[in-house]
Amino acid sequence: MASTNDPFQFQEFEEAGNLLEANRDATTINIEEDDIKPDKQRKAASFTPDGDDEDPLASDDKTELLSGPKKSVPFWTFEYYQRFFDIETHHVKERIIGSVLPWPGKNYIHVHLHRNPDLYGPFWICTTLVFAIAISGNISNFLVHLGKPNYKYTPEFRKVTIAATAIFTYAWFVPLALWGFLLWRNNKIMNLVSYSFMEIVCVYGYSLAIYIPAVVLWIIPFEWLRWCSIVVALFLSGSVLVMTFWPAVRDDHPKVIIAVLSAITVLNILLAVGCKAYFFSKPEAVLPAAATEVTKAPSST
Repeated sequence: MASTNDPFQFQEFEEAGNLLEANRDATTINIEEDDIKPDKQRKAASFTPDGDDEDPLASDDKTELLSGPKKSVPFWTFEYYQRFFDIETHHVKERIIGSVLPWPGKNYIHVHLHRNPDLYGPFWICTTLVFAIAISGNISNFLVHLGKPNYKYTPEFRKVTIAATAIFTYAWFVPLALWGFLLWRNNKIMNLVSYSFMEIVCVYGYSLAIYIPAVVLWIIPFEWLRWCSIVVALFLSGSVLVMTFWPAVRDDHPKVIIAVLSAITVLNILLAVGCKAYFFSKPEAVLPAAATEVTKAPSST
């Protein structure tokens, strides 16, 4: 028989019972139910005072959305380039306006791209410029020979291929060479500003937007108007490029700075002047039929 002073006897239950009998109006608190019931009540009332009570499915979706762009995808896959075409229309509009109206002292990448370059705008700008050059060149050639009896209009579709080769080569291979050079210089000088390849491609693509209205003006057969539009387009496009890449080379050697900025400017000039000289060159005079027969007569005897 157990002693009354047995240490293994549970006296707490008897004391708790005695206390409840002494004060029957007292309320007991269950710790486990206290943790569960308020949560249920808060959920039933749709009240979430802090972020710990959010829906776990919603938090999982937010985590996946936030971590999605950070996933590294190989560049040869479709998913890698898909994110560069996910852009709103008003963003494209702002970037086009920023390339046509550059503001002194403002970096185009930092002001307009916000580390989120796109290929949608540059692709359609280059494509539109290709067809604008080819179509404007054919129309200009037609207007120059309009009214001449010996002229027969034949559309030159090869101009589309030549224009596409020139524009897309400039918009892709020049940024590739510039990106490689800046990357090489950044490894030697650690404090240089670095840009990604897609950011450079984006800047070059949007810098060509000013040439679209300039090319349309080249249809008018006035050389002074063509050269004035070329000068304006070169100034605006070159200003965007120079102000954008100036922070990337300003801490470098002075000879490197001059070489990089000169190469950017010269290549831009070569593209504009080359397109004007090839697609809008002054046509050769068409000889009348009588003059052709006269010149051929001595050679036949």
